[in-house]
Amino acid sequence: MVPLMSLVWPILLSAVIVFIMSSIIHMLPLWHRSDYPGLPDEEGFRKAVGPMKIPPGDYFVPRPKGPAEMKEPAFIAKLTEGPRVMMTVLPNEHPSMGKPLAGWFVYSVVVSLVAALAAATVLGAGTAYRVVFHTVGLVAFAGYSLALWQANIWFGKSLSVTMKSTVDGVIYAALTAGTFGWLWPK
Repeated sequence: MVPLMSLVWPILLSAVIVFIMSSIIHMLPLWHRSDYPGLPDEEGFRKAVGPMKIPPGDYFVPRPKGPAEMKEPAFIAKLTEGPRVMMTVLPNEHPSMGKPLAGWFVYSVVVSLVAALAAATVLGAGTAYRVVFHTVGLVAFAGYSLALWQANIWFGKSLSVTMKSTVDGVIYAALTAGTFGWLWPK
């Protein structure tokens, strides 16, 4: 077992490295550019939906009032006629990157902390780089990637976006694992 305090530097440094790499990945126009295409008639959509003043939140259309309504012919007709939509409405304001970036950094610290807790519990000082890399990498991969698939399975999130984000998670996990392997207590 390794004391958690001896892993403060790998926790923080791996979070910084992941933060920098994720910024690079998301600023490159090639990888994530096509994740969220525009609507065929964005202006028509804005004119139709804008006056509804929908408050920020997550919505599903059509939305049944209960399980019984899901069996009614009128509701089934809505489903087959479409459109079927899951959407997140954001506040009407100029977006600031400060809050999401801060949240992402905190999240990266938490993933590294959980990976450190797992590794510190099962590995001792002087453990080989490969074993540290493997242990930390698996936990970090779970933290960065596995929950993405729930959105694909249950909410229809695009397979390509899910797969690209999973590859991002593999990269972040490898960077986290490499940092821990390098700085693991001797």
